[in-house]
Amino acid sequence: MSLSSVRPDARELVFHLFARSVHPELLNVRAEAEIWQDNYAVSLKLCDAGHVVSLRIRGETLTEVTSAREYPLPQTRQLLEERIRGSQQGSIDFDSGVKYHASYQLEQLDPEVFLNVHQELIRDSRSAAVAFTFPTTGRFDPAPLSLITTDSWPDSLLVNAFHTFPENGAVVKTQSLFEF
Repeated sequence: MSLSSVRPDARELVFHLFARSVHPELLNVRAEAEIWQDNYAVSLKLCDAGHVVSLRIRGETLTEVTSAREYPLPQTRQLLEERIRGSQQGSIDFDSGVKYHASYQLEQLDPEVFLNVHQELIRDSRSAAVAFTFPTTGRFDPAPLSLITTDSWPDSLLVNAFHTFPENGAVVKTQSLFEF
């Protein structure tokens, strides 16, 4: 008998971008990290359904959220709200000179391929900016995993997030580039 995961169904995920912060009590945060640079600060949070990346730069806050459709998020200053299906991408240029580029995808994998990708992500989680392994749903099932990696340069920040959904045999991947 398999127990239900704390994670929602991967097919119910939504990718959001806000021109504001999002209150952390709206999402169940499991792990977090902060990165401070001379010209910006970024908060990285892993949640049951995905992640929150909040960049503060030039008096502006941009917040990317992956969440389940069932989680109510504010509509105020929401710039993007798309179901995560297949592979998608988008870009936004802000008046402050900040440019945001994102790609996000949901990959449904064969069981053997999923296990190989999951093992690679476990290895990658050791050097990630933040990672969290969720409780497993059964003795032999892999535990759901989320991790975020970052690369920063003086004029940009690259954020990669990976989330595994063993019950769906799915991996959600996002890549976000913030250019200043």
